[in-house]
Amino acid sequence: MEEMEQRTGGDLEEYAHVLDYLPTGKSFSVRSEPIVQLIGDNKFTLLEAVPKSNDIKVEEKLYIGKGVRDKISLIKSRLAFENLTEGAKAQLPVAVASIIKGDEKRFVDFFNNASSLNIRMHVLELLPGVGKKHLQAILEAREEKPFESFADISQRVALLQDPVKLLTERVLQELKGESRFYILTRPMHQQLR
Repeated sequence: MEEMEQRTGGDLEEYAHVLDYLPTGKSFSVRSEPIVQLIGDNKFTLLEAVPKSNDIKVEEKLYIGKGVRDKISLIKSRLAFENLTEGAKAQLPVAVASIIKGDEKRFVDFFNNASSLNIRMHVLELLPGVGKKHLQAILEAREEKPFESFADISQRVALLQDPVKLLTERVLQELKGESRFYILTRPMHQQLR
């Protein structure tokens, strides 16, 4: 397991949010075992798991780490976006926004510490709707004083959309495989579990 952590950067998912719960499994599956589709709190990893009980609710936050799990029996596999159920796809933006809001400090720090990606592009320009003018405004505002909250970012950077919405849209782009760069998620080609 230590080798697995080194390959994945040492940041396996500890908690995940339920996107969909299928008590009888997938309709096309040969075996009818219950399935839970989840999104991890740390790197927004999409996972499929087998629950221990049928007491699973959509939007519920569950422990999926190395220790004793109370509601998840086993993590079956990592999922690509296209393998999510329609219910999970519909729930995904809500879950991503909830994760971002629930870890505000981490994502405000992202705005405070993001740097250049290369000579021509800054990491913040990868957020939907952030161009050169918004980038300049963000950099000037954080130079004066680091951002303290999402509200602080919205207040100090004129005409910037809701930071939670920007981050949510970026995460969804990455999960759908619509990006060359992965700044908030783990690319699908890296195996997790």
